[in-house]
Parts: sequence; C-alpha cells; structure tokens
Amino acid sequence: MLWLPTIFTGVEYARHDGQIQDIGGRVFTTSRGSVLVGAGPSAVFGINEAYFGPLAARQVRDARFADVRAATNDATLAVAEAYFNVQQARGELLGAADAARRAADIAGRVAKLAPELTPALEVSRTRVELSRRRQAVEAVSDRWQVQSAELARLLRLHASALVEPVEPPHLRVDLVGTDCAVDDLIPVALTSRPELASQQALVQATLTRLKQEKIRPLVPSVVIRGNATNPGGTLAGGYFGGGINDGLRDFGSRNSVDVQMLWELQNLGFGNRAAVRERKAENELAALELMRWQDRIASEVVQAHSQARRAKARFVEAETGLREAVELADKSVVGLGQTKRVGETLVLVFRPIEVVNAVQMLAQAYDDYFRAVGDSNRAQFRLYRALGHPADRLAELRADTP
Repeated sequence: MLWLPTIFTGVEYARHDGQIQDIGGRVFTTSRGSVLVGAGPSAVFGINEAYFGPLAARQVRDARFADVRAATNDATLAVAEAYFNVQQARGELLGAADAARRAADIAGRVAKLAPELTPALEVSRTRVELSRRRQAVEAVSDRWQVQSAELARLLRLHASALVEPVEPPHLRVDLVGTDCAVDDLIPVALTSRPELASQQALVQATLTRLKQEKIRPLVPSVVIRGNATNPGGTLAGGYFGGGINDGLRDFGSRNSVDVQMLWELQNLGFGNRAAVRERKAENELAALELMRWQDRIASEVVQAHSQARRAKARFVEAETGLREAVELADKSVVGLGQTKRVGETLVLVFRPIEVVNAVQMLAQAYDDYFRAVGDSNRAQFRLYRALGHPADRLAELRADTP
C-alpha cells in the first residue's frame, strides 16, 4: 500500500483582497475569488521505503508466526505436564489405598492373635500404621484434586471438575527413543524449533533495514500533489471558475499536478551514517540473540534427554522394586499367623513389626513407581518440545537407530 496515493475530493474557495504582486514584479491592489470542485492525489513515494519496508515487514510477520508456534508448543507442554501430574496423583492414590487396605487387614489379624504371642504394644503399632496409611490416602486425594484443578484451568474446563485420565496410571509414553545419541538430536532441534525460526527472521529483517539505510541517499522519493489551487492546496483538477471580487464565472475544467523527484541527504550525510550504524548495531544484537537461542536450545535438548534417559532407568528399577515389595507384603501377611517353637517357647514366624515394615516398604515402592512413571512421561514431552515437535524427523531417527 506504500505505492498507493491518497486521494482527496472536495470543494475549495479562495479569496484575496489587497496588495498582490504579479510575475513581472509589479505590486497592485485587487480583489478576487475562485472556486474549484474536484479531486487530487497526494503521495510521497519513498522508493527505498516502498521496496525494503514490505520485505522487512514480511520477515517480522514470519517471526511472529513462529512465535505463535512456540507459544503453542509451550502450552502443549504445560498441558501435558499437568495431565501427567493428575495421572501420577491417581496412581499414588491407588497405591495408598492398597497399602491402607493391607494395613487394615494386618491390624485385624494382629488383634485376633493370642496375647501370649502378640503384646499389646504390637497391636497399637499396627493401628498407628493403619492411621498413617489412611492419612496418606487423604493427602493423595487432595493432591489429585489440586492437580486436576490446575489442568482444568489450562484447558478452560469447569474449575470443580475432577479430571480422571482415560489411560491407566502405569502407562508410560515413549515419544523419543532415549537410545538416540544426543548429538543426533541437537541438529533436529536447531532446524525445528520455532524460536530459532523467529530469531532468524528478525535477523533478516534487521539486515534488510541495514541495506535500506545504506542506499537511502542514492534512491529518490517521488512526490505527487495537486496545485490547481493556492499553494498548499491538495486538489489537482475539476471544475474551476473565478473573477473580480465575488464574481464567479468562466467555469471550465482544470487540471494541474506537481510531480517531483527528490534525493535526501540527512544532515549533510552525517545523519545517514548514524542511521547505518544504528541499523548495524541492531543486526549484530539480533545475531547475538540468535546464537544465544542456539546455545539455549542445545542445552535444553541435553537436559531433557538426560532426564528422559535417567527417568527410564528409574522406572525399570522402580518396577522391579514394586514387584518385590508386593511379593514381600503378600508373604508377610500369609506368615503372620504362622508359629514356630524356639525351645519351649512358641513364637510367630513373622512378627507384626516385620509385617508393618513390609507394608511401609510397599507404600514407598508405590510412590517410587508412580513418580518414576510421571517423571518419565513429563521428561518425554519436555524432550519432544525441546526438539520442536518434529514428528517426521523422529520417525527417521527411530528407523536409523540400531
């Protein structure tokens, strides 16, 4: 639109009374008036600005589109993390509920044992453990509600809605293979992250403006304006008439346009040189910001890859630990009522304190397991976001991974 002139339409009435000077230099007194009904263009075509301005504007527009993609990626990551927080809380609730059920069973079994086999202290111990397990259930239920409210906020759902994931709490998502070398993932991020695309577009925009300032003194501007009326008027042509005093006659068509081509040397050229230096500094600053983003993205990939790899290793260990903790708890409960004779004394094969300890270990194993699942899923989405959501590139990497 910088190439399009502004068009004025209207009526202009001009009146003069008193001294005036003609072209020959004579001064005389007169009264006259004129009227013009018409239209006229008004435009300053800065060829330099009209060429480089839209180019720089398109580059800034591309940067803003990339910023939108970056914001979308960040929002997706925030929703994913909130979702897996809910999933983890639900899994922890299942584990806490199972531990509480086992603690209640143990407390009932111990209360039924013969007093000579189980002191009253052991009965109190199992009741205390049952109280702790029930408190844990309430605490995890509260955490589920809190995480659900945060997810509802991000998704703009009803604030009081309790979100229950469709996936089972033990589901582990594997988006990016942790077997891929991190050196293979960094180039993917550097070509896929929208933040880099945005900064690269801004670098090109500053470079365009730098070129614009360098050639500004060499490129003219075209000025078009109407001068069919008094100096400073904007109407170029139309229906014109006038005469002495208030006599308006001799109407007819009139058209008068002034076209100029101007070269501008700002402040004897010193202003142009200062503008070039300013644009050069902006370009260097944008280039430095681009390099900073490259370093930041590479660091994010390394961190996310490490988190995903370590979380996967923790998950394997936590899965084994949970399996053994369940087996230990089951066997401890079964052996709670069994006795053996030591000399002349009849004693329990598993003392209540040992069974209580087995339940405590099971509760901890549940927490470790579901925390490892949640950490692994969150790390996967952090790595996926750090890579810039490159689904097609990840398929290639998986195909190349032995």
